[in-house]
Amino acid sequence: MKKITLTLLGLVAFSTSALAQQEVKFGPKAGVNFASINGKVTEEGETFEFNKGQTGFHVGAFAEIKFNDKFAIQPELLYSVQGAKIEESASLPGMSYDLETKWNLHYINVPIMAKYYVIPSVAIEAGPYVGFNIKSEMKSEGTYTVAGVTENENDSYDFKKGTNSVDFGLGAGASFNMDNGFFVGARYNLGLAKISKDAKWTEGEVEFESTKEDFKNGVIQVSVGYKF
Repeated sequence: MKKITLTLLGLVAFSTSALAQQEVKFGPKAGVNFASINGKVTEEGETFEFNKGQTGFHVGAFAEIKFNDKFAIQPELLYSVQGAKIEESASLPGMSYDLETKWNLHYINVPIMAKYYVIPSVAIEAGPYVGFNIKSEMKSEGTYTVAGVTENENDSYDFKKGTNSVDFGLGAGASFNMDNGFFVGARYNLGLAKISKDAKWTEGEVEFESTKEDFKNGVIQVSVGYKF
């Protein structure tokens, strides 16, 4: 037991000493998301897919641990608003409709990027991320016209029970870093986990059902930040 304790203490001391030799910077970052939901589902001969993207945002903090002039690791903690929408319209004898359905997804994302500085001001990056869903909401807006009578639709409902609580995927991008600490960056996050899950639930008098469909997140992020 004494040997194990001494070994652990030695590893902690070595790790602390090694980290102390690295250049570590912290800071905030924020920006815009150009989000989409990839994949499609075919049921009873009809294909459903989210055919329009949505604009959201991300905000959070990061730490850049630089090992030398070329290599660094950058863990982040980000609040990210994502999702997509379906736009549908049709004109049939005696009936027409124009409908937009949005799926709003809110995550706490934790990316860990490996960075390589091509030149002192430009870095490329890649790495995994994991996301924790904290809000999932469906919204439907539009109009229905039947026999010359038009009705408006404006509904929203909580879809958290039909959404997987964990998302994960891979990110890749690049950043331009200024001497004064500011930087701008762009990244694409490719989701590898299915967003929805098999679930049935009732809210009031309304029954909802979700299936584990082949829908996955895709997000282009454009960010600005500052390193202290």
